[in-house]
Amino acid sequence: MFLFSTTTSLEFVFRPLKAEDADDVHVMVVGMEDGGIHLSIYDSFVIGTFRYEDPFMSRETVFELCGHSSRPETATHMLLMRPKGGDGSTLHVVPMDLTFAHYSPVNLSLLSSKVTTLQNLLRYVRQAQSHMTGEWKSTRELPSRFLLGVQDDLKKMGTGDLTIVQALYHTVVTGHVFPPVKEWLVDVVAERGHKRWEKAVVSGLLNLRSLVHENFIPALERCGIILSRLLGIARFHESSESIGFNAIQISKLMDVVSCLMVVANKVLLQVMSELEHFTAFSIWLRLEIDKQASSTVSEELTEKEATMDNAKVLLYIQRYLITSPLAMYFDEGDKGDYTKDEKLVDDGQSLLQLLDKELQKQESGQDYLKTLPHIGFLVNYLANKAGAVFQNIAEAEKRGVRFGEAAKISIGTRIWKEDVFLCAPSESLAEANTAVVPENNKNIIYLFKIEVAITNGMSGSPFTEAVGVRLMTGATIIDFSFLDEKSLLLLCHIEEEPRHVLIRVAYRKIQYEPVQEGQIPPVLEIGTRSHDDDIFPRFGFAHMSGFTPVQMEVLKANDLRGDLPARVCLVGRDKAMYKTYRLPEGWDKDKDRPAERAEEE
Repeated sequence: MFLFSTTTSLEFVFRPLKAEDADDVHVMVVGMEDGGIHLSIYDSFVIGTFRYEDPFMSRETVFELCGHSSRPETATHMLLMRPKGGDGSTLHVVPMDLTFAHYSPVNLSLLSSKVTTLQNLLRYVRQAQSHMTGEWKSTRELPSRFLLGVQDDLKKMGTGDLTIVQALYHTVVTGHVFPPVKEWLVDVVAERGHKRWEKAVVSGLLNLRSLVHENFIPALERCGIILSRLLGIARFHESSESIGFNAIQISKLMDVVSCLMVVANKVLLQVMSELEHFTAFSIWLRLEIDKQASSTVSEELTEKEATMDNAKVLLYIQRYLITSPLAMYFDEGDKGDYTKDEKLVDDGQSLLQLLDKELQKQESGQDYLKTLPHIGFLVNYLANKAGAVFQNIAEAEKRGVRFGEAAKISIGTRIWKEDVFLCAPSESLAEANTAVVPENNKNIIYLFKIEVAITNGMSGSPFTEAVGVRLMTGATIIDFSFLDEKSLLLLCHIEEEPRHVLIRVAYRKIQYEPVQEGQIPPVLEIGTRSHDDDIFPRFGFAHMSGFTPVQMEVLKANDLRGDLPARVCLVGRDKAMYKTYRLPEGWDKDKDRPAERAEEE
C-alpha cells in the first residue's frame, strides 16, 4: 500500500528506458523452494516457472537452484543445481538457453520495457481507485450518521412519511422548522458537529478531486500512450511470427482506458459541482443552527440570510444530501451484476459506445447497466483483459526457454560450499567455471571447467575438465567467491601471522585435466612448482586485531559513483560487525606484484 507513496519509490518503479539500454534485456532468475526456476523480465514481467529434470533420474527427483551465472554476451545462463535428498556429493551444471533473448521477431527490450511499465501503471491505477473510493466513503459516513437519528424522530411526528430532505427543503423555503429538526440542529449537530461535518465533506471532496486530477487521469493518459506503442508493434508484426498479442486485443484495452477517462472526467465535474453546492449548504446550516440556538435574531444573521444562495442550498438538499451522483461511480454493487455485465460487454461491440448509451439512459432517468460506469468494475475489467495479453506474451516467450545437457560434477564426498562463474570467450563458446569445497576437508578446493558450444542461442554437449588444489599445510578455507574471469578469491585461516589471508587463484592459468562423470579430479599441491606464486598470490589483512571473519562478499570494481576499486567485505563472527578492504591496484597483474597487505577502507 506504500509502494507509490513517495517520490523515491515512484522513480524506482517507473524507470525510463535510457538510450544506452535500448538493446538490453534484463532477466531475473529466482530459485523456488519447490525446485522451480522462476523467470521474469525487468523484475516484474513474469515469463513463467520451469523445472529441470534429469532424463537419467527419476521424475520425482527435485533439483534446487544453488548457483547462477550469466554474461551479457550470451543468452545462455549457467545454473548450479543440487538434487534434494541425495548424499550432497553431486552437482549439476545446467545450461539454460533463453532463445527468446537470442532471437525475437520484435524488439524485445522495447516490448519488455513497455509491458513492464504498463503493469506498474495498472497497479498505480488500482491503488488510485482504491484511495478515491476511500475518500468518497469518508464524505458520506459522518453525514449519514447525523441524518439517521433525525429521520427516526420525523417518522414519530405522525405527519406521514416526512423525510429530512422534505423537512429541510420546507425550512429553506418557508423559514419554519419542525420541532424534531430544531432539536436535531441545536442538540445533535450544533457548532461542533457542523465543523466535523464540514471538515469530513470538504476534505474528502478536495482529496478526491486531487486524486482524480493529479493521479488517476495522468496514469490513464500514460496507459494510453503505451498502448498506442503496443498497437503499432502489433500492426507491424501482424502478418509475421507470433508475438503473443494482436491489434484487436490492444484496441480493446484502449477502449477500456477511454471509458475510464470519460468516467474520470465526469467524476471530476461531479466533485466540483458537489463541493460548490455543499459550500452553500454548509453556510446555510451554520446560520440555521445559530438562529435556532438564540432567542432573538441579530442583525448580522439577518444580513447573512439575505445574501444566501438558496437555489444552491435547495439543490444540495434535493440531490446530494441523502444520495450523491458520485455513488454510481464508487458505491459497491452486486457481484452478480458484475459477472453478468462483464459477459455482456465481451460480445465484441465498442465498450466506449456502450458506455455512452448507458450514461445517456441514466441522465434521462431510464434503467441502465449500473456496473458499467462503476470505476471499480472498469479497472477490474481493464486488469483482467491486460492480464490475458500479458499471459499470451509470456507464453510466447516461454516457448523460447530450454534446458541444455547438464554436466555432472562429483568429488566423492559431501560438498560444503560451491560457486559458479560464466566466462564467454566467444559468441559460440561458453565456459562455466565451478568451484566446490568438500565438507570434511576445507584445505582442498576443486575447480571444474565446463565448455559448452553455443549455436544459434542453443547449447551443445558439455566438455568437462577439472583439477583439485590443496592449500599449504594448516590453511583452512573460510569462504570463497569468483571475482571475475581471471580471479577466484579464497578467504583462509592459517597458522602463522597474519592469521587471515586472501589467496587469489588465477584459475584460467591452471592446467586442467579431462574427467569423466563421477570421477574425482586429480589434486595439485600449492608450492610444488616454481610459478605457483604467480597463480596463487597471497595477501594479508591490515587492522584485523580482535576481528574474526566468517563470511566474505566480493565486489567488482566499478565507476558508478566514482572510481571504486575491487573490494572484499568481511563479516565478523558476531554477525554485527563487518570490514571492507580494497584490493591493491594491479593486484591481478602478472607484472609489478602488489603490496602484500589489502588495505581497509
